[in-house]
Amino acid sequence: MSRAGGGRRMIPPMIARYRVRIPSPLVSYTLGHDEVIVTLPELSPDHAPPLRAIVAALDSSFPGIRFRIVDEQGKLRPHIAVFLGQKAVRDLGAPVPPGTDVMIVAALSGG
Repeated sequence: MSRAGGGRRMIPPMIARYRVRIPSPLVSYTLGHDEVIVTLPELSPDHAPPLRAIVAALDSSFPGIRFRIVDEQGKLRPHIAVFLGQKAVRDLGAPVPPGTDVMIVAALSGG
């Protein structure tokens, strides 16, 4: 840990943890795991990171998964739903308070 001027110890950054549930069609990207933990630095207790930061962190651990969740225009794909706790969201800018469970759901289709 580095020291700030005056010999005082710097406060280590807080780490926010998120449990992310992965739908069956995407577990091939997460090495077969249907649930993963994503960590992000907590910048401030008053400013939760947006959902897009969690998706980016997920993609940095599991390359290629973002493209299956987010389209070329930066929007959630139509067949993907995301729940933050019990609340369904479509906005990647939605804040996600630390400790919130994130569930990604893939719609089934067929006849």
